[in-house]
Amino acid sequence: MPQSREGQRIPNVTFRMRVEDAWKNVTTAELFNAKTIAVFSLPGAFTPTCSSTHLPRFNELAPAFRAAGVDAVLCVSVNDAFVMNEWARDQECGNIVMIPDGNGEFTDGMGMLVDKTDLGFGKRSRRYSMLVRDCIVDRMFIELDEPGDPFKVSDADTLLNYAAPNALRPDQIVVFSKVGCPYCAKAKQLLSDRKMDYVDVPLDHKIRGKVLGAVSGSTTAPQVFINGRHIGGSEALKLYLQG
Repeated sequence: MPQSREGQRIPNVTFRMRVEDAWKNVTTAELFNAKTIAVFSLPGAFTPTCSSTHLPRFNELAPAFRAAGVDAVLCVSVNDAFVMNEWARDQECGNIVMIPDGNGEFTDGMGMLVDKTDLGFGKRSRRYSMLVRDCIVDRMFIELDEPGDPFKVSDADTLLNYAAPNALRPDQIVVFSKVGCPYCAKAKQLLSDRKMDYVDVPLDHKIRGKVLGAVSGSTTAPQVFINGRHIGGSEALKLYLQG
């Protein structure tokens, strides 16, 4: 069982970062002194769980963390600055501060360095998250030693639940649409007017009917889903928002 560092000071480390194509030294003091910081650390950039779930959800919930008094959300990985910057561009994770722990010094100091030579990774970070207040670890959520790549407690929702149990989370909204559809445009405008972020999924005529029929029971566009609930077309969305 990995040891928690709750109540202890984080390691004093200097990170080598690339900012606007120039090297920059950034210390843990600069990042953590007199601040409340949410940190999540993961085995590697561009790896499946890290890219599909861990990083995207922290990026999505970063505004909720900030509203709860967290100054910044940091992603730490034992990767170099070039890899971390490229991953950030690929993920479009502008709400996250990407921290390249290329030599593993911070991760080692946290007691979270693990051997993944069987995967050709060398030394990497254990998957964990933590809340740090003025350089002192307040709470840690550490994945246990289990086969594969366990991801059960270090997620963004778990850490946010600890930092701010009553924090409001952004709605998960998807609009299935077709190009040139005025009703689709109306539905998206209704959401934009409410400043509700959504994902637009345009479907071409060859697959639209089958896809919409399968997921909503209707073959007309748009079809709107909010937090897993099927709302329907633009008029149904209007009624939903009025209620």
